[in-house]
Amino acid sequence: MMKPTFQFKLIRSGYLYDPKERGVKDVLIAGDRIARIGEAIDVSKSLEVSVFDASGRIVVPGFIDLHVHLLGGGGEAGPASRVPEISLSKITEAGITTVVGVLGTDNIARSPEALLTKVKALRAEGLSAYMYTGSYHLPSATITGSVKRDIALIEEVVGVKIAISDHRASQLTVHELARLASEARFGGMLGQKAGLVHVHLGDGSRGLGPLFEVIEKTEIPIGQFLPTHISRNPSLLKQGIEFAKRGGGIDITAPSDSSRWETDLLSISKEFRESGIDLTKITMSSDGNGSMPKFDAKGQLIALATGEVASLRKAFKALVESDMLPFSDVLRLITSNPAERLGIADQKGRIREGADADILILDKDLRIKQVFAKGQLMVDEGEAVVKGTFE
Repeated sequence: MMKPTFQFKLIRSGYLYDPKERGVKDVLIAGDRIARIGEAIDVSKSLEVSVFDASGRIVVPGFIDLHVHLLGGGGEAGPASRVPEISLSKITEAGITTVVGVLGTDNIARSPEALLTKVKALRAEGLSAYMYTGSYHLPSATITGSVKRDIALIEEVVGVKIAISDHRASQLTVHELARLASEARFGGMLGQKAGLVHVHLGDGSRGLGPLFEVIEKTEIPIGQFLPTHISRNPSLLKQGIEFAKRGGGIDITAPSDSSRWETDLLSISKEFRESGIDLTKITMSSDGNGSMPKFDAKGQLIALATGEVASLRKAFKALVESDMLPFSDVLRLITSNPAERLGIADQKGRIREGADADILILDKDLRIKQVFAKGQLMVDEGEAVVKGTFE
C-alpha cells in the first residue's frame, strides 16, 4: 500500500499580514493546510519543497467574496440581458479563494439547483465555494422545498437571500421577514452553520426599516442578518452604521466604476472612522458578474452594466492608498470579517497554522502575483495557471 504524499510549498521571506501585521515570515504549506509560520524555516532535505521567494512582497490571506452571481445576473430587459456564467480564472485572478454564490431577480431561468451545481464545479476545480438558497422573492426558491432543509442538509448552503426596499422584490411584510429569518436560524442550528439571511437592499424609502422592526419586535438576534449594498446611497449608509452600532454586520459593495472610488469608498471610510463603529462588523463584497441596471424615477430600465469580481481587489487597493484606515483593517473587510459572518473562521480568512492554505502574494503596488487556494497554486505572476474545464 502506497503512503499518501503531500505537496510541500514554502513561501520564503514575505511581509506577512494574517491579517494583523506580523513582519517578515516564512509560511510552510503541507498539502491544503498551513503547516508552520516562522522565521527562516529549515525544511528537511528529504522533502521535496517548492520554494516561492516573497522577498520584498506582501503575504496576505486569500480574499473572501460574500456576494457573486456565479450563474450571471440580470434578465430585467429580457433574455438577451442575462449575464453569462463566470469562469474559474476570473475569480482566482481577482485574488478570491472563497466565494459565495447568489441568485438575483431571476429565479425562473436560473435555479438554486443550477447554482449548487456551479458551486460544486468550482469546488472540483480547486476553489472554496458556498451559496445562499433563495433569491429576491417569496416564496423562496429552494432545492429541498424549504429554506431550513436546504441550510441544514446541504453542505454548500450557508444561508438564504432575500430582497427588501426594492421595486423588484416581493414587498414582504415584517412578519414574513421574521418567519424567513426563523427558518434560516433553525436550519443553521441543525446544520451547525451561520444560517445567514443575506438581505439585498434597494433604493426604496423603507431602507433597513424592516430589519430594525424584526429585531425590535421578535427574538431573532441581529446577527442573523447581513444586509448588503449598504453603500448604495447616503441614507442607507447612515442606517447601516446604526445597524452596526447595535451589533449587526453590514456589507458594502465595492464600486465597479473607478470614478466612484473617491466619492464612495473614501466617504464611506470617513463615515466609519468618525462614527467609531466596530470595524469587525463590516465586510465588503463585489456583486461580481451581476447585472447593475439603472432605472428612472418611473421604474423604467434605462441602462445596464455588469459587476466585476476584480472590483474587490481594486477597492482594497484604493482604500489602502487613501490612508483612511490601516492596511490590516482594510484587509479584514475581505478576509477575517467575512469568514466570521459565514461561520468558517476556524479555517478561512486568516494565515495561521492548521488553517486552509488560502494565500495571496502581492507586490508593493498591491498587484496579485501568486494565488494559492487550499495549497494549490492557481495564479502565478498574475495569470491563472489553473483554468476551468471549458476555459
